[in-house]
Amino acid sequence: MASTIELDGATKTFDGRTVVADLSFHVDPGAIVGLIGPSGSGKTTTVRMVLGVHPPDQGRVLVFGGDPRGFGVAQRQRIGYMPQHFVLYPELSVEENLDFMASCYGVSIFHRGRTVKRMLDLVELGHVRKRPAGGVSGGEQRRLELACTLVHDPDLVVMDEPTAGVDPVLRKKFWDHFRALRDQCRTLLVTTQYVTEAEYCDQVVALRGGRLAAFGEPDAVRREAMGGDVLRLQAAGLTRQHLDVVARQPGVAEVVPVGPDEIRITVDDAGQATPRILAALERDGLSAQNLSEYRPNFDEVFVRLMEQQDAEPGAPPDGAARRAAA
Repeated sequence: MASTIELDGATKTFDGRTVVADLSFHVDPGAIVGLIGPSGSGKTTTVRMVLGVHPPDQGRVLVFGGDPRGFGVAQRQRIGYMPQHFVLYPELSVEENLDFMASCYGVSIFHRGRTVKRMLDLVELGHVRKRPAGGVSGGEQRRLELACTLVHDPDLVVMDEPTAGVDPVLRKKFWDHFRALRDQCRTLLVTTQYVTEAEYCDQVVALRGGRLAAFGEPDAVRREAMGGDVLRLQAAGLTRQHLDVVARQPGVAEVVPVGPDEIRITVDDAGQATPRILAALERDGLSAQNLSEYRPNFDEVFVRLMEQQDAEPGAPPDGAARRAAA
Protein backbone atom coordinates (compact mmCIF):
# COMPACT_ATOMS: atom_id res chain seq x y z
CA MET A 1 0.00 0.00 0.00
CA ALA A 2 1.47 3.36 -1.05
CA SER A 3 2.06 5.95 1.68
CA THR A 4 -0.15 9.04 1.72
CA ILE A 5 2.83 11.15 2.83
CA GLU A 6 6.49 10.30 2.43
CA LEU A 7 9.49 12.39 3.47
CA ASP A 8 12.92 11.12 2.48
CA GLY A 9 15.88 13.13 3.78
CA ALA A 10 13.87 16.37 3.63
CA THR A 11 15.91 19.41 4.67
CA LYS A 12 14.82 23.05 4.77
CA THR A 13 17.01 26.08 5.44
CA PHE A 14 16.01 29.74 5.91
CA ASP A 15 18.65 32.50 5.83
CA GLY A 16 21.43 30.01 6.45
CA ARG A 17 19.65 28.37 9.41
CA THR A 18 18.58 24.74 9.04
CA VAL A 19 15.04 24.42 10.38
CA VAL A 20 14.40 20.81 9.30
CA ALA A 21 17.33 18.44 8.81
CA ASP A 22 17.36 15.12 6.96
CA LEU A 23 13.81 14.26 7.99
CA SER A 24 12.44 10.88 6.91
CA PHE A 25 9.10 9.33 7.81
CA HIS A 26 5.97 8.05 6.09
CA VAL A 27 2.25 8.27 6.78
CA ASP A 28 0.04 5.35 5.81
CA PRO A 29 -3.54 5.80 4.55
CA GLY A 30 -6.18 5.77 7.27
CA ALA A 31 -3.84 6.69 10.13
CA ILE A 32 -3.51 9.51 12.64
CA VAL A 33 0.10 10.67 12.83
CA GLY A 34 1.09 13.09 15.58
CA LEU A 35 3.95 15.49 14.89
CA ILE A 36 5.13 16.44 18.38
CA GLY A 37 7.87 18.69 19.64
CA PRO A 38 8.56 21.98 21.42
CA SER A 39 8.23 25.39 19.76
CA GLY A 40 10.89 25.81 17.10
CA SER A 41 11.33 22.09 16.51
CA GLY A 42 10.29 22.31 12.84
CA LYS A 43 6.67 21.11 13.01
CA THR A 44 5.09 23.95 11.02
CA THR A 45 7.88 23.94 8.43
CA THR A 46 7.35 20.20 7.98
CA VAL A 47 3.62 20.77 7.48
CA ARG A 48 4.30 23.49 4.91
CA MET A 49 6.60 21.17 2.96
CA VAL A 50 3.85 18.54 2.94
CA LEU A 51 1.40 21.14 1.62
CA GLY A 52 3.83 22.24 -1.09
CA VAL A 53 4.22 25.76 0.32
CA HIS A 54 7.95 25.28 0.98
CA PRO A 55 10.04 23.06 -1.32
CA PRO A 56 12.71 21.01 0.45
CA ASP A 57 16.27 22.22 -0.23
CA GLN A 58 17.40 18.60 -0.12
CA GLY A 59 15.60 15.26 -0.18
CA ARG A 60 12.02 14.84 -1.31
CA VAL A 61 8.46 15.18 -0.07
CA LEU A 62 5.70 13.15 -1.71
CA VAL A 63 1.94 13.35 -1.12
CA PHE A 64 -0.32 10.78 -2.81
CA GLY A 65 2.86 9.65 -4.58
CA GLY A 66 3.56 13.02 -6.23
CA ASP A 67 5.26 16.35 -5.58
CA PRO A 68 2.66 18.60 -3.86
CA ARG A 69 4.15 21.70 -5.50
CA GLY A 70 2.82 20.51 -8.85
CA PHE A 71 -0.68 19.60 -7.73
CA GLY A 72 -3.63 20.76 -9.77
CA VAL A 73 -7.07 21.68 -8.48
CA ALA A 74 -8.36 18.10 -8.27
CA GLN A 75 -5.38 16.92 -6.24
CA ARG A 76 -5.47 19.91 -3.89
CA GLN A 77 -9.16 19.28 -3.23
CA ARG A 78 -8.12 15.96 -1.68
CA ILE A 79 -6.33 17.90 1.10
CA GLY A 80 -7.82 19.82 4.01
CA TYR A 81 -5.64 22.22 5.99
CA MET A 82 -6.33 23.75 9.39
CA PRO A 83 -3.77 26.47 10.15
CA GLN A 84 -2.42 27.30 13.57
CA HIS A 85 -4.05 30.74 13.77
CA PHE A 86 -7.55 32.00 12.97
CA VAL A 87 -7.59 33.10 9.31
CA LEU A 88 -11.30 33.24 8.46
CA TYR A 89 -13.38 36.39 7.90
CA PRO A 90 -14.37 37.85 11.30
CA GLU A 91 -17.13 40.06 9.84
CA LEU A 92 -18.88 37.14 8.13
CA SER A 93 -21.13 34.88 10.16
CA VAL A 94 -20.10 31.39 11.15
CA GLU A 95 -22.46 29.98 8.53
CA GLU A 96 -21.27 32.39 5.82
CA ASN A 97 -17.63 31.49 6.43
CA LEU A 98 -18.44 27.82 6.10
CA ASP A 99 -20.52 28.39 2.97
CA PHE A 100 -17.71 30.47 1.44
CA MET A 101 -15.10 27.78 2.11
CA ALA A 102 -17.39 25.13 0.64
CA SER A 103 -17.67 27.19 -2.54
CA CYS A 104 -13.87 27.65 -2.69
CA TYR A 105 -13.43 23.89 -2.56
CA GLY A 106 -15.96 23.34 -5.35
CA VAL A 107 -18.85 21.95 -3.32
CA SER A 108 -21.88 22.14 -5.61
CA ILE A 109 -24.40 24.88 -4.86
CA PHE A 110 -27.11 22.21 -4.95
CA HIS A 111 -25.44 20.29 -2.10
CA ARG A 112 -23.91 23.18 -0.22
CA GLY A 113 -26.82 23.86 2.11
CA ARG A 114 -26.96 20.27 3.37
CA THR A 115 -23.16 20.14 3.62
CA VAL A 116 -22.97 23.33 5.69
CA LYS A 117 -25.71 22.13 8.04
CA ARG A 118 -23.99 18.75 8.46
CA MET A 119 -20.68 20.40 9.33
CA LEU A 120 -22.32 22.82 11.78
CA ASP A 121 -23.92 19.84 13.49
CA LEU A 122 -20.60 17.96 13.52
CA VAL A 123 -18.80 20.74 15.41
CA GLU A 124 -21.88 21.76 17.43
CA LEU A 125 -22.05 25.34 16.15
CA GLY A 126 -25.66 25.47 14.98
CA HIS A 127 -26.63 27.76 17.86
CA VAL A 128 -24.11 30.45 16.78
CA ARG A 129 -24.37 30.03 13.01
CA LYS A 130 -25.70 33.59 12.47
CA ARG A 131 -23.12 35.31 14.68
CA PRO A 132 -20.04 37.03 13.21
CA ALA A 133 -17.07 34.69 13.39
CA GLY A 134 -15.08 37.42 15.14
CA GLY A 135 -17.68 37.56 17.92
CA VAL A 136 -17.69 33.92 19.03
CA SER A 137 -15.35 32.37 21.58
CA GLY A 138 -11.85 31.15 20.78
CA GLY A 139 -12.95 27.54 21.16
CA GLU A 140 -15.87 28.12 18.79
CA GLN A 141 -13.51 29.70 16.27
CA ARG A 142 -11.30 26.60 16.39
CA ARG A 143 -14.37 24.42 15.82
CA LEU A 144 -15.37 26.61 12.87
CA GLU A 145 -11.89 26.22 11.39
CA LEU A 146 -12.17 22.46 11.79
CA ALA A 147 -15.51 22.49 9.98
CA CYS A 148 -14.03 24.56 7.15
CA THR A 149 -11.12 22.10 6.91
CA LEU A 150 -13.49 19.15 6.52
CA VAL A 151 -16.28 20.74 4.45
CA HIS A 152 -15.13 19.15 1.17
CA ASP A 153 -14.51 15.64 2.59
CA PRO A 154 -10.72 15.57 2.02
CA ASP A 155 -8.74 12.33 1.97
CA LEU A 156 -5.80 13.95 3.81
CA VAL A 157 -6.39 16.31 6.74
CA VAL A 158 -3.39 18.38 7.89
CA MET A 159 -3.87 20.29 11.15
CA ASP A 160 -1.32 22.62 12.73
CA GLU A 161 -1.85 22.84 16.51
CA PRO A 162 -5.62 22.24 16.29
CA THR A 163 -6.06 21.93 20.06
CA ALA A 164 -3.84 24.88 21.07
CA GLY A 165 -5.57 27.06 23.63
CA VAL A 166 -8.74 24.99 23.92
CA ASP A 167 -10.08 23.55 27.14
CA PRO A 168 -9.76 19.82 27.98
CA VAL A 169 -13.43 19.09 27.24
CA LEU A 170 -13.21 20.60 23.75
CA ARG A 171 -9.85 18.90 23.20
CA LYS A 172 -11.47 15.53 23.86
CA LYS A 173 -14.26 16.34 21.38
CA PHE A 174 -11.67 17.24 18.75
CA TRP A 175 -9.90 13.92 19.20
CA ASP A 176 -13.22 12.10 19.03
CA HIS A 177 -13.74 13.79 15.64
CA PHE A 178 -10.22 12.85 14.55
CA ARG A 179 -10.72 9.19 15.42
CA ALA A 180 -14.05 9.16 13.58
CA LEU A 181 -12.31 10.56 10.50
CA ARG A 182 -9.60 7.91 10.79
CA ASP A 183 -12.27 5.23 10.98
CA GLN A 184 -13.64 6.60 7.68
CA CYS A 185 -10.18 5.86 6.15
CA ARG A 186 -9.07 9.52 6.18
CA THR A 187 -5.41 10.22 6.85
CA LEU A 188 -4.57 12.84 9.49
CA LEU A 189 -1.30 14.66 10.18
CA VAL A 190 -1.64 16.60 13.43
CA THR A 191 0.98 18.82 15.04
CA THR A 192 0.81 19.43 18.77
CA GLN A 193 2.81 20.79 21.68
CA TYR A 194 0.69 18.69 24.05
CA VAL A 195 2.90 15.62 23.95
CA THR A 196 0.37 13.59 25.94
CA GLU A 197 -1.81 13.67 22.79
CA ALA A 198 0.68 11.25 21.25
CA GLU A 199 -1.30 8.55 23.07
CA TYR A 200 -4.25 9.21 20.73
CA CYS A 201 -2.20 8.72 17.54
CA ASP A 202 -1.48 5.61 15.51
CA GLN A 203 2.07 6.82 14.88
CA VAL A 204 4.24 9.48 16.47
CA VAL A 205 6.89 11.68 14.85
CA ALA A 206 8.93 13.38 17.60
CA LEU A 207 11.09 16.33 16.53
CA ARG A 208 13.88 18.14 18.32
CA GLY A 209 15.73 20.98 16.64
CA GLY A 210 14.36 19.98 13.26
CA ARG A 211 15.68 16.43 13.56
CA LEU A 212 13.85 13.16 14.04
CA ALA A 213 14.00 12.04 17.66
CA ALA A 214 11.62 9.08 17.24
CA PHE A 215 9.10 7.63 14.81
CA GLY A 216 6.76 4.70 15.35
CA GLU A 217 3.69 3.52 17.19
CA PRO A 218 3.29 5.16 20.62
CA ASP A 219 4.09 1.98 22.57
CA ALA A 220 7.20 1.34 20.45
CA VAL A 221 8.38 4.92 20.94
CA ARG A 222 7.73 4.64 24.68
CA ARG A 223 9.70 1.42 24.93
CA GLU A 224 12.55 2.80 22.87
CA ALA A 225 12.78 5.98 24.93
CA MET A 226 12.74 4.16 28.24
CA GLY A 227 15.13 1.42 27.09
CA GLY A 228 12.63 -1.42 27.57
CA ASP A 229 9.65 -2.24 29.77
CA VAL A 230 9.37 -0.45 33.12
CA LEU A 231 8.27 -2.15 36.36
CA ARG A 232 7.19 -0.46 39.59
CA LEU A 233 8.23 -2.26 42.79
CA GLN A 234 6.71 -1.20 46.10
CA ALA A 235 7.96 -2.82 49.30
CA ALA A 236 8.52 -1.66 52.87
CA GLY A 237 12.14 -1.71 54.05
CA LEU A 238 13.91 -1.45 50.70
CA THR A 239 17.67 -1.16 51.15
CA ARG A 240 20.67 -0.69 48.89
CA GLN A 241 21.23 -4.42 49.16
CA HIS A 242 17.77 -5.11 47.74
CA LEU A 243 18.46 -2.73 44.85
CA ASP A 244 21.69 -4.58 44.12
CA VAL A 245 19.85 -7.92 44.17
CA VAL A 246 17.35 -6.63 41.64
CA ALA A 247 20.05 -5.08 39.46
CA ARG A 248 21.87 -8.42 39.18
CA GLN A 249 18.89 -10.26 37.72
CA PRO A 250 19.05 -11.27 34.04
CA GLY A 251 17.34 -8.77 31.74
CA VAL A 252 17.45 -5.85 34.21
CA ALA A 253 18.87 -2.73 32.58
CA GLU A 254 18.31 -0.04 35.21
CA VAL A 255 17.09 0.34 38.80
CA VAL A 256 16.01 3.81 39.97
CA PRO A 257 14.75 4.67 43.49
CA VAL A 258 11.72 7.00 43.40
CA GLY A 259 10.87 6.96 47.11
CA PRO A 260 11.75 5.22 50.38
CA ASP A 261 9.55 2.23 49.53
CA GLU A 262 9.45 2.30 45.73
CA ILE A 263 11.82 1.66 42.83
CA ARG A 264 11.38 1.56 39.07
CA ILE A 265 13.09 -1.17 37.11
CA THR A 266 13.79 -1.12 33.39
CA VAL A 267 13.85 -4.62 31.94
CA ASP A 268 14.13 -6.25 28.53
CA ASP A 269 10.86 -8.14 28.97
CA ALA A 270 8.40 -7.53 31.81
CA GLY A 271 6.80 -10.99 31.59
CA GLN A 272 10.10 -12.82 32.00
CA ALA A 273 11.68 -10.44 34.51
CA THR A 274 8.81 -10.19 37.01
CA PRO A 275 8.97 -13.75 38.46
CA ARG A 276 12.78 -13.62 38.59
CA ILE A 277 12.77 -10.39 40.57
CA LEU A 278 10.09 -11.60 43.01
CA ALA A 279 11.93 -14.87 43.60
CA ALA A 280 15.26 -13.12 44.15
CA LEU A 281 13.78 -10.68 46.67
CA GLU A 282 12.05 -13.49 48.57
CA ARG A 283 15.35 -15.35 48.82
CA ASP A 284 16.81 -12.14 50.24
CA GLY A 285 14.03 -11.92 52.84
CA LEU A 286 11.93 -9.15 51.29
CA SER A 287 8.27 -9.56 50.38
CA ALA A 288 7.10 -7.15 47.66
CA GLN A 289 3.79 -5.40 48.28
CA ASN A 290 3.37 -4.71 44.59
CA LEU A 291 5.34 -5.40 41.43
CA SER A 292 3.52 -4.23 38.33
CA GLU A 293 4.24 -2.81 34.92
CA TYR A 294 4.59 0.95 34.89
CA ARG A 295 3.40 2.86 31.81
CA PRO A 296 5.22 6.21 31.59
CA ASN A 297 3.10 9.01 30.19
CA PHE A 298 4.32 10.81 27.11
CA ASP A 299 5.57 13.77 29.11
CA GLU A 300 8.12 11.41 30.66
CA VAL A 301 8.79 9.70 27.34
CA PHE A 302 9.36 13.00 25.57
CA VAL A 303 11.72 14.27 28.26
CA ARG A 304 13.74 11.06 27.94
CA LEU A 305 13.87 11.42 24.15
CA MET A 306 15.09 15.00 24.47
CA GLU A 307 17.75 13.96 26.98
CA GLN A 308 18.94 11.31 24.56
CA GLN A 309 19.10 13.85 21.75
CA ASP A 310 21.05 16.26 23.94
CA ALA A 311 23.48 13.51 24.89
CA GLU A 312 24.17 12.73 21.23
CA PRO A 313 23.62 15.94 19.23
CA GLY A 314 23.10 15.30 15.55
CA ALA A 315 23.07 11.52 15.97
CA PRO A 316 20.55 9.59 13.86
CA PRO A 317 17.58 8.01 15.64
CA ASP A 318 18.28 4.53 16.87
CA GLY A 319 16.37 1.33 17.54
CA ALA A 320 12.71 1.32 16.62
CA ALA A 321 12.84 4.91 15.40
CA ARG A 322 15.62 4.18 12.92
CA ARG A 323 13.95 1.00 11.71
CA ALA A 324 10.67 2.80 11.13
CA ALA A 325 12.37 5.68 9.34
CA ALA A 326 14.12 3.21 7.03
